[in-house]
Amino acid sequence: MDHTRMDDIGTDHTGMDIDALRKDTPGTANRVHLNNAGAGLLSRQTLEAVTSHLELEAAVGGYEAADQEQDRIDATRTNLARLLGGRPDELALFDNSTHAWNAAFYSLTFEPGDRILTGRAEYGSNVLAYLQTARRSGAEVVVVPDDEFGQLDTAALTGLIDERTRLVGVSHVPTSGGLVNPAAEIGRITRAAGVPFLLDATQTVGQFPVDVTEIGCDMLTGTGRKFLRGPRGTGFLWVRSEALEYLDPFVSDIEAATWDGERGFTWHDGARRFESWEASHANVLGLDAAVRQALDLGMERIGQRATALGAYLRDRLDALPGVTTYDLGRVRCAIVTAKVDAVPTADVAAALARQGINVTTTVPEHTQFDTEVRDVHPLVRLSPHYYNTEAELDRAVEVIAGLARTAG
Repeated sequence: MDHTRMDDIGTDHTGMDIDALRKDTPGTANRVHLNNAGAGLLSRQTLEAVTSHLELEAAVGGYEAADQEQDRIDATRTNLARLLGGRPDELALFDNSTHAWNAAFYSLTFEPGDRILTGRAEYGSNVLAYLQTARRSGAEVVVVPDDEFGQLDTAALTGLIDERTRLVGVSHVPTSGGLVNPAAEIGRITRAAGVPFLLDATQTVGQFPVDVTEIGCDMLTGTGRKFLRGPRGTGFLWVRSEALEYLDPFVSDIEAATWDGERGFTWHDGARRFESWEASHANVLGLDAAVRQALDLGMERIGQRATALGAYLRDRLDALPGVTTYDLGRVRCAIVTAKVDAVPTADVAAALARQGINVTTTVPEHTQFDTEVRDVHPLVRLSPHYYNTEAELDRAVEVIAGLARTAG
């Protein structure tokens, strides 16, 4: 790969002004933040959106502040719809992506003999939900094997789908590596078979373009706190309008339904039926600010730079004696996982932290099916984003190289 530096000048090859973006990101002044797969750094605009609404609540009252800012709060769904290629009425807001995913999954019904198809890269909480539902209902969880690239084998998926298949649930990008599963091909297969497709896009929305029409999923969940750079405590669910015909929300609430006066109720139109009334409007406005920033920068440009930084870091680590990277897939993203020979993963992460470099580690229980096959976790997980620089990545590589030399 050509490692011509992307950040020798203020504006990189995508046209983004990296210097200005970093000045707008207070955290870059004191840390090398390579944990965007955990939580991205807030921009000043997002921070201002959250704090200004909290100040307004303190000044006039929480209900009154929401009334004043209702148009901006409602605009969050509109902007998320622009980001995802859907419609505002197809978006529901949540306090985290797990609750959003649960709202979709537990709105399906399963009977004995039904099958849930998923991949080896599926996120741990999703897996536990599948197993719980299988225990309760008598349904079966079927893990689709990987292909030669380590991504979900779409030919095998086609062969496994039958009249018993009730759901295909897939993590677009796993929590434990740079793999990008072939979501659009999975969507083509599920549409042809008439099987619901639930895509966990927690690690992808905000990292590179995600278009629900192009992918063809029926439900998609995401979070604000990771590559979107929004505040913690934000998540969302997109539901294709046609999917509402077979989804029965497992929780009812005054935000989701209306009493009809005859000891019954009517679900509200669209995805709003999955929401609950109470919400942190400060966080919602922070999410909106982060989404608008992503739209203004352009997801194509964001994706190009983030992916290039990930490839640069992965190649540099691959070149180090005593260091191995473990990212699977034909297509890989900005998440990079690695291990240093004879050095415990926790010690590698601690050494980086002492140098002011934020990373995290993978957990075997968070990708159970992958752990059963590879048994490589824990790994050091480094996840740059567009506001990082190659100089910052070089610093991380130097620390890891020093650990490898000492261990060798």
